[in-house]
Amino acid sequence: MATKKEIPILKKQQLIDYLAAGNKEPKDWGIGTEHEKFLYQKDNLQRLGHSTKPGISQVMELMAKEGWTTIREDDKIIGLEKDGASITIEPGGQFELSGKNFHNIHQTYGETRKHFEDLSKICKETGAVTLALGFDPLCRREEMQWMPKERYRIMKAYMPTKGRLGLDMMTRTATIQVNLDYQNEQDMIRKMRIGQALQSTATALFANSPFTEGRPNGYLSYRAQVWEDTDPDRCGFLPFIFDQSFGFERWVDYLLDVPMYFILRDGQYIDSEKMTFRDFMAGKHRLTPTMEDWETHISTVFPDIRLKRFIEMRGADASCVSHIAALSAFWVGLLYDADALNESYEIISKWDIDTLREMRDKVPELGLKASAKNLKIRDIALQMLKISEEGLSRRSKKLGIENESRYLTPIMEIAESGTTQAERHLQKYRTEWDGDLSRLMQCWPQAEPMQEK
Repeated sequence: MATKKEIPILKKQQLIDYLAAGNKEPKDWGIGTEHEKFLYQKDNLQRLGHSTKPGISQVMELMAKEGWTTIREDDKIIGLEKDGASITIEPGGQFELSGKNFHNIHQTYGETRKHFEDLSKICKETGAVTLALGFDPLCRREEMQWMPKERYRIMKAYMPTKGRLGLDMMTRTATIQVNLDYQNEQDMIRKMRIGQALQSTATALFANSPFTEGRPNGYLSYRAQVWEDTDPDRCGFLPFIFDQSFGFERWVDYLLDVPMYFILRDGQYIDSEKMTFRDFMAGKHRLTPTMEDWETHISTVFPDIRLKRFIEMRGADASCVSHIAALSAFWVGLLYDADALNESYEIISKWDIDTLREMRDKVPELGLKASAKNLKIRDIALQMLKISEEGLSRRSKKLGIENESRYLTPIMEIAESGTTQAERHLQKYRTEWDGDLSRLMQCWPQAEPMQEK
């Protein structure tokens, strides 16, 4: 059977069929979480470089002794794999676990908790500390030590041609996301629309990046603001998701017109010189596009919500174990229970795109206090959390498992109080920390106790 690198792309229908191949029956739907965190040297609070002591390569080599298989580029360790999960490094050394695909939130919570415990143990051994916020609160862009991956070299040169903050996005932001499945094209459309409409709500609930270079930056989710000035070709709010014509083919058309970063051949990265994938298919390059090229290209667009052979919810700042589980719970409750899906879809279908975009523009600064016309983010959050909680309860009963709704607790407390994590950090910064952000590092949980049942 031919591999993806051997299958040439001869017509657009192949690309549409690629997405349709992600269709799954509800009994096969999974939950995959991805989460990034920053690693610092404990003595000077500088970010770990790849080969510093302690360093990213050292941390990965120690993890490899626990059964992880190493991934290398030019003989340098750049990733790990084990049992369907992977650990990768972002351009500035952000440490990311892309978790295994699980059937329920209890399982993905257990995986996340163990990951943080394992990482915490290694950090103690090596003199490092972890911190999971949406934006690096301490280090300057010029201090970043870029990871030794060739694709990052090409992207580093490309980013400043499109926006002012692309390099900050690459090196100083960190996020959490959850990946969910769809049954068919119509199910995908409904889930994508709900996801796009409510992504600002998720951003507000998980706002956790109020500091830059040791001081308040004027935002609650500065990570979300950075994405607004990164690359308009491949980032942001996608209004066409709400068009009547939206479906697999419309998503393919969107991707075809996004400029490519590079072409990968035999382990070598070839600069695509901003050629779109549509041009690539039209024969405007000496190489012939393959399905592997398409898979690579899909992974280099970064909108609020991304369609692959599953749906990625991408709007939340990085945070601790309980908040990572809360993000999965929020979206699973809304999208994996039929009644919750129908109820939330009916609600968002009444909203207009201009109002959604205005809300999205305000959320990075105002968090749960953002509003636009007749919509208030906090009210939406409370309403959707109730729907999600009920959806999780029905789903758990149907599956015969312990109620998953308990994982919503951290963000229910945030919505009910109206106070985000970012605002809590700011309050401590102005009072008990006395303007010293190193105190944040001292009180950040390196690992968390198991949630009580």
